[in-house]
Amino acid sequence: MKRRQFITLLGGTVAWPPTARAQQPQMPVIGFLNNTSPEIRRVELAAFHRGLNEAGYFEGQNVRIEYRWGQGQYDRMPALARDLAQASVSVLVATGGEQVALAAKAATATIPTVFIIAGDPVRMGLVASLNRPAGNITGFSLLDTLTEAKRLEVAHELVPGASLFACLVNPNNPITESVTRDLQAAADTLGRKLLVVGASTGHGLDAAFANAAQQRAAAILLEGDGFLFGERNRIVALAAHHAVPAIYSQREYVMAGGLMSYGSNIADAYRNAGMYSGKILKGAKPADLPVQQATKVELIINLKTARALGLGVPPILLARADEVIE
Repeated sequence: MKRRQFITLLGGTVAWPPTARAQQPQMPVIGFLNNTSPEIRRVELAAFHRGLNEAGYFEGQNVRIEYRWGQGQYDRMPALARDLAQASVSVLVATGGEQVALAAKAATATIPTVFIIAGDPVRMGLVASLNRPAGNITGFSLLDTLTEAKRLEVAHELVPGASLFACLVNPNNPITESVTRDLQAAADTLGRKLLVVGASTGHGLDAAFANAAQQRAAAILLEGDGFLFGERNRIVALAAHHAVPAIYSQREYVMAGGLMSYGSNIADAYRNAGMYSGKILKGAKPADLPVQQATKVELIINLKTARALGLGVPPILLARADEVIE
């Protein structure tokens, strides 16, 4: 290159306006991890965005979100969590159950993490305590493990003369052992038998319902689980096919045509997780944000489904219902 050309080029470089050389502020990134899919979690995802908006953050404007969906495969969670951790996200949001939260915890000890689980986070080893989580992780518990036994009581009120009830669980869920133990104790107290059927695949669901029907279970209870939630349409259809009353953990099952649900409002937990994420982006430390537990449990009854099953819902249950679908 000739000397004159070099000087001209150098002069052009020096003459660039300062704004062209100024580095734009980097937009914070939230890593969102879930074991299902965006189609299945449409309502919950909208609630998460509402919480973010209330905290002053809007996707694409002042925050970016990297999504990782497990499509119902729990074994993908560790790799997806590590992927988000390596992407150096500002906040990692782990939703969909205990295995997702545990995968996030294993992936990073430094990135602020917000979880949503069904059970006890202290018992699971996620946090040191509810009020002072310590470390880099905090979140929300739906307390489903405390409502499992209550769902059995609801089933007993629905069919009081029954001697056998079934419970559908995911054997791959870390809380399943404690859930079945608590349910067995509740069944013993009521003087009733409990049949535990497990499924972690679509084929397994078919076999589980066939087994419950063959054993003549009067009703089937569902564990609060991400895989089962993702298969809720299939589960509702199986319950109708086998004409077995089912008591679910979340209202979304009833919205899909299920008989009744007794549990926490999961969308509210996602909204709160969005708000916590916003607080962390503004500088809050997870260790200073207490783990919140669901305070409201709702009973939803679908009378249309009850009539299709030829089932009369006792007035005492109808009176206690938070919502009745005619």
